[in-house]
Amino acid sequence: MKRQPPITRRNFLKLTATAAAAAALASCTSKESASTPDNTPAPEIKPTLPGSTNPSTTSVASPSETRPTETSTPEPTSTPEPTPTTAPAYLAVAHGPDPAAITRAAIEAVGGMAGFVSAGYDVIIKPNICVDYHRPEYAATTNPIVVGTLVTMCLEAGASRVRVMDNPIAGTPGSGYVISEIKKAVTEAGGEMHIMSEPKFVEVEIPEGRDIKSVQIYPDILEADLLINVPIAKDHGATRLTLGSKNLMGVILHRGVFHENLSQRIADLVSLVRPELTVIDAVRILTAHGPTGGDLSDVKQMDTVIASRDIIAADAYATTLFGLTGEDIGYIQAGADMGLGTLDLNNISIQEITLG
Repeated sequence: MKRQPPITRRNFLKLTATAAAAAALASCTSKESASTPDNTPAPEIKPTLPGSTNPSTTSVASPSETRPTETSTPEPTSTPEPTPTTAPAYLAVAHGPDPAAITRAAIEAVGGMAGFVSAGYDVIIKPNICVDYHRPEYAATTNPIVVGTLVTMCLEAGASRVRVMDNPIAGTPGSGYVISEIKKAVTEAGGEMHIMSEPKFVEVEIPEGRDIKSVQIYPDILEADLLINVPIAKDHGATRLTLGSKNLMGVILHRGVFHENLSQRIADLVSLVRPELTVIDAVRILTAHGPTGGDLSDVKQMDTVIASRDIIAADAYATTLFGLTGEDIGYIQAGADMGLGTLDLNNISIQEITLG
């Protein structure tokens, strides 16, 4: 029997926030209608994209409104200079030799971890720990310092629990967690390494799936308050690259069925899982013989971390590190076609940070 995803705290909060916003908008509309004469249309207020300024929301007084009358004597006033504010970037790219520092910088640029984590949150971080026989320098697994830093930041922001988990394609989770050095980084930061128990996987429907309509998935992934997706950017023999969208295959049980139509089925999976934050580790990237690697000559030091709420945009930017574009990778294009994000990097705010 197929099981629908449960109504989780994460989804409940989203629905509550949406309802509250709708109620507030309705209230504002009602007040505006009451104060606007019947023969005078209310001004149109257009939405503002992240990082942009909407001139329609700025009121400019006419000269007659600002000029004092003949009988009035305006008193001198002192108007403080407005404090400049910077909207969070849609996508951030941080460069520098310290993986912890650039991870923090990228997250701060997209609004800070407090913009994702509320007090008491149950957080899951999903890195790429695909094998248990390569150490971090081979760039087959996510950089442990990046993962450990994210655990620390979540706890600093008030998370009550932070678990890190993956389902390797080679070897066991237990050994993979140790050899990748992710277990050491996570436990030192105060997080937990969690092994996905096979009997716990459940089959759920994919309501928006275009090619695959259900999947066996680890339910905790759907039930967590926050899911942070942390792939390593690397070569892949079947999809050209493994990035954020492809990394989500580590939360399902039988991956072989996805290879029947890999790109579209990855996009279908993204439509179900929808991580709130994608952080792409490009401290070291694997340029050939992926996804498992094994030759240090295939590893390139990039000292880069990419972060965005938009998994498609993050993936699209990461392709540029390999001399490609989002359109070159089938699952990125498929995700964009489904409206799961944007691969048009020219129309989003991107903040690049370079640390010494």
